[in-house]
Amino acid sequence: MTLQHPADRGGTGRGRFERFAESVSTLTSSPAFFVFCLALVSFTVAVHIAGIATEWLLLAGDSMTAVTLLLLALLKNSELRAERAIQRKLDAIAAALLEAQEGEPGKAHGNLRNVIRMEEEI
Repeated sequence: MTLQHPADRGGTGRGRFERFAESVSTLTSSPAFFVFCLALVSFTVAVHIAGIATEWLLLAGDSMTAVTLLLLALLKNSELRAERAIQRKLDAIAAALLEAQEGEPGKAHGNLRNVIRMEEEI
């Protein structure tokens, strides 16, 4: 396990966690997940209103806490990946523009082509 940001690790392939995070991100943006969250909140409210045993209250609260923490971690991962991708694209655009202004297309143009297709990798 490495503590480096995915954009700083190098290489063209994505790791298992990046693929997993992308899959879960797709799932959590679906209507099915919204219905699941709505059902979880409704269950929690119903347990409180009905005055059911404490064990059910704890189960409802713990379930909501677990889902919240997992979604927070997923959101932060997605935010960092998007932020790094945008920054790398801006850096490549700036370098390519500088090369174009100097009249010598070179390494920055190739780097710009590689960075522009990053949305497929991230």
